[in-house]
Amino acid sequence: MIYSRFKMSTQRTEHKELVYAFSQAIQDSTSDGAADLLSDYYHVDADWYGPAPIDALNGREMIETDFWTPLLEAFPDLQKDDYILFAGEFDGGEWVCATGNLIGTFENEWLEIPATDQATWLRYGEFHRIEDGAIVETRMIIDLLDLLRQAGYRFFPSLAPETLIPGPTTQEGLLLEEQEEAESERTLQLVEDMIFDGLHSYEEEGLEGMGMERYWHEDFMWYGPAGTGTTRGIDGFQEYHQGPFLEGFPDREGANHVARFADGTYCASAGWPSIHATHTGDGWLGLPATDESVTMRVMDFWRREDDLLAENWVFIDMIDLLNQIGVDVFERVRNDQQYFR
Repeated sequence: MIYSRFKMSTQRTEHKELVYAFSQAIQDSTSDGAADLLSDYYHVDADWYGPAPIDALNGREMIETDFWTPLLEAFPDLQKDDYILFAGEFDGGEWVCATGNLIGTFENEWLEIPATDQATWLRYGEFHRIEDGAIVETRMIIDLLDLLRQAGYRFFPSLAPETLIPGPTTQEGLLLEEQEEAESERTLQLVEDMIFDGLHSYEEEGLEGMGMERYWHEDFMWYGPAGTGTTRGIDGFQEYHQGPFLEGFPDREGANHVARFADGTYCASAGWPSIHATHTGDGWLGLPATDESVTMRVMDFWRREDDLLAENWVFIDMIDLLNQIGVDVFERVRNDQQYFR
């Protein structure tokens, strides 16, 4: 029998509960207990792919020593608040995705960023692949440029307001229960139409001819990474993100996803990298064109409302992208260059 890729199972519900339980367990963990924390949820040979400068970690021990132990040392009271969490299948793999904030007091240096002793929000997006009741692969982006902003480092003039990104306006993004298959199919179709028909029509139709009104609510919210910020409505999206981005990277090719699936009225995708492009235009983040070929690690989370997309949470590994065009943000931190130059 051929099963629909949206057919929910008890196993998939258990996968959601596994990832949610991992999030909840972090609040009671310390840097000394990171190994015990991971042993309950991760396979011993799991792979972990994170943002620059951490990048790829192989095996549970390295995930512990290179990511979780230093993070818990820097933020001893860390908690992990998922405001979106759901699951799906892609190319035979079972995935759970989540987004929200890691919240804690920044008490000790992390990644050479000086501690502030203040409450700090680390915005994250993550995808976990599950096998035999354990996490075997994680893809995670943390908005480190926003962490630097909170620590007092302002390297770029933001195109739109940089705010604390909220969860869904409906307050129901934790989809721990089974969702209707028909709703999942409807959501995925809308997102794929937007990606493969709408966004890919830029070369022929230009910005104004892409027909974004076919996919987006007029007043939809777009929650972007630090450097771009948050926009409202189609006009705001095109003025502060889509326009400058397409001018900076006009030949971009995307949708090279490691995962893309829907669950109810939510959909998500991740690419590692998702986008290949050449930086041939001026103005993106106030930076001149470099003609460098670049790749972009990207994650998107969407919420559908009726027949249109109402909210979009977007992650780009900005540190990795900036490195590729010759901007070493962490070198600026080491030199204590705190402001835009």
